Amino acid sequence: MFSHVFVSVSDFERALVFHSAVMASLGVELRFCERDKPWAGWHSADRSRPFFVICKPWNGQPHAPGNGQMVAFAAPSRAAVHAAHQAALDHGGSCEGAPGPRPQYHAHYYGAYFRDPDGNKFCVACHAPA
Repeated sequence: MFSHVFVSVSDFERALVFHSAVMASLGVELRFCERDKPWAGWHSADRSRPFFVICKPWNGQPHAPGNGQMVAFAAPSRAAVHAAHQAALDHGGSCEGAPGPRPQYHAHYYGAYFRDPDGNKFCVACHAPA
C-alpha cells in the first residue's frame, strides 16, 4: 500500500541517532543516509518498499509535529516491542504508552507508543499471539 513515509525533523543528527536505535531494535536496515541533504531512509527486511525516511522539511520551514498523526512499525515479537520502546526512551524519546496488550484493537495486539525528540508520535506493534 505504501511507497514511503516521510517524517520531518528539526535536528537531523539527533534524529538519526534516535531513529537508528529504534530501527536497529526492530531489525530494520538503513538503506541510505545523505547528511548533506539531509535525509536517511530505512527499508523493509526484503529490501523493498515501503521506506521510512527522516528529513528536514523540504520547504525550509520549521518542523512541526502533527496532531493526531502517527507512524506505526510492525514488530516481530513482544520482546521487540519492549526493545524498540526502550531504545526510544534511551535516545531522548518520551513515553506515550508503555508496552502492553491493547485488546481494544484486537485480541493479540501488543504495542507501545512514544514520541521522538521532535514530538513526532510513533508506535511499535506486534500482532502475533503471545
